[in-house]
Amino acid sequence: MPPYYPDQPRWVDIAESLKPTLRVTEALPRGLVEPVADAAAFQGWRMRPVEGLAALPTKALGAGEGFTLDFGEHVVGTFRMKLKAVGLAQDAPVRIKFIFAEVPAETAEPFDPYPGQLSRAWLQDEVVNVDVLPCTLRLPRRYAFRYVKIEVLATSPCFRVALADFACDTVTSADPAAVAPPSEALPPEFQELDRVSLRTLRNCMLTVFEDGPKRDRRLWLGDLRLQALTNYASFRNFALVKRCLYLFAGLAREDGLVASCVYEVPEPAIGHCFILDYAALFGPALLDYAEASGDWAAARELWPVALRQMDFVLAHVGADGLFVDPGTWWIFIDWHAGLEKTVSMHGLAVYALRRMLALAKALSEHCGTAAPGGAERQSHTHTAEGGGATGLASFPALIERMTVAARKAWRDASGLFASGTKRQISWASQAWMVLGGVLSPTEGAAALKALPGRADAIPPAGPYLYHHVVEAMLACGLRDEAVALLQSYWGGMLRAGATTFFEVYDPADDRLSPYRSPLINSYCHAWSCTPAYFIRKGFAPPPATRTATRT
Repeated sequence: MPPYYPDQPRWVDIAESLKPTLRVTEALPRGLVEPVADAAAFQGWRMRPVEGLAALPTKALGAGEGFTLDFGEHVVGTFRMKLKAVGLAQDAPVRIKFIFAEVPAETAEPFDPYPGQLSRAWLQDEVVNVDVLPCTLRLPRRYAFRYVKIEVLATSPCFRVALADFACDTVTSADPAAVAPPSEALPPEFQELDRVSLRTLRNCMLTVFEDGPKRDRRLWLGDLRLQALTNYASFRNFALVKRCLYLFAGLAREDGLVASCVYEVPEPAIGHCFILDYAALFGPALLDYAEASGDWAAARELWPVALRQMDFVLAHVGADGLFVDPGTWWIFIDWHAGLEKTVSMHGLAVYALRRMLALAKALSEHCGTAAPGGAERQSHTHTAEGGGATGLASFPALIERMTVAARKAWRDASGLFASGTKRQISWASQAWMVLGGVLSPTEGAAALKALPGRADAIPPAGPYLYHHVVEAMLACGLRDEAVALLQSYWGGMLRAGATTFFEVYDPADDRLSPYRSPLINSYCHAWSCTPAYFIRKGFAPPPATRTATRT
């Protein structure tokens, strides 16, 4: 079957031509540590420093002996070290076990039996046999870690082994020299929020914007949009964003739908996940890119892809102007298992419609036309999922109809939006009603300020939704509340010992995992990097208003 968009093969070629060369930098361990059970620490474990790193090259280890290296902060790359035999003769291989850990619990808790939902192979443990000593051992895989637990499993009665010169050859496509400091002096805690955010982003910037360098290691559309926003305010690697957008477009499904994730190896390939809210955000991400980079030619070329995604979304908006969850799509919004998503998806759809109109207007100004065929161009004439083809000219009236309908159907007497048959109140619903412009800034401010006092309001379960809550607060003029949320939520991860921000973080449950095991969670995750975006846009307190900082 031919591709939906005639230029898809060329788009993949363009994406491949933009694949970056990775920067390699040596990182060295800063000390030795051991895990200590501590009910007050993150996930019940903290690291205690121990002496002996400098003496390791002269210390001979036998079976059952080992240690844990601390690199001081999260790194991504390949690990190497030197080994030599000590004793009569190396009359057998030496067998060594490695565990690469992002957080202390991974060094302290057994991986097996593994209860997780995702593949056990993502857990970063290896057993290596080395036949000939001395040698330099270079592990071939790439790891994401702060700690390396090394245990000698077997030698022989004739020899022991000494280990030395540990290093990680870190990799990233981010250029640290491209990052300017924030425009204003910051309180110490916000300096740390900025630094950890940028390290999170940098460690996810490889040959694409990966979602997490420990697990998945692929390009996801929702993650990309937030990574790109932070990148525009920091590393400014526009070529990497363009590569990712062209991969999504070039690998679109036979009906024109962009996948929610794509693979790079062994060759670019479409992923098997299709998330409706992610598809709706392709157009906004394209507009963000063009506004930041000035590359309106790319935006014009990919305009048909952005417009086509709205067909899939609007196929589920009825004549009454209300979005109806068909139950056949993955709608993400947030990881909270009990979240009712109809209202938040409706608000997100209105947000996407508004951003598509803004993209069309900008293309008309910069290129003379929104797309080949003109600004009023229809998307492809055959239908998406049985719905009608989407016309750009219909968007203003549709936005108005969806706004009026949502306010009438779902807004309760308290001014909050209630979703589903059980009339669920959630942070997600209010945030996306604000971002979609369904609520005015004054109304949105009142709704968002009411949420902390509502015990029945479903809170976010992860940084992806928390980003949109902060964004909604700022859209309503709630700058102080947004700053406080950055400080309490992402600051909570700092106080938990984070040197990169996590995929999942619930202050009330630090072992929360969507995958049935916190060991498989990613503790350097793309969508968590946005405090640096907000800080660099000027949404941080000046030093004069600083509050208590982490000790």
